[in-house]
Amino acid sequence: QVQLVESGGGLVQAGGSLRLSCAASGGTFSTYNMGWFRQAPGKEREFVATINWSGGKIRYADSVRGRFTISRDNTRNTLDLLMNSLKPEDTAVYYCAARPSYLMSSDSGDYDYWGEGTQVTVSS
Repeated sequence: QVQLVESGGGLVQAGGSLRLSCAASGGTFSTYNMGWFRQAPGKEREFVATINWSGGKIRYADSVRGRFTISRDNTRNTLDLLMNSLKPEDTAVYYCAARPSYLMSSDSGDYDYWGEGTQVTVSS
């Protein structure tokens, strides 16, 4: 059973930066595609970014491309999301997710394991 624990959320002013981290345990992290998703109050969970098992392929949602950077360290079993130029509309609970497949996906339904989330609040 894979366990994912997010950290690094908080309150930041618009234009600021945050780095989220996700620590994985209980599985073979280096074989999983990983993703970040977010859910704002009253909205559906939405895709933010995904990275393949090796880190060689990355996709971003249009809303965050150029501002967010996803990365992973397979030696430490960690996944990061560096968020720059934050906007109030980035306010949400951010979730780390694992997909035990070599195929990438931006569909939350394709991910088998989820963390409990970390709150990011961006004030205007």
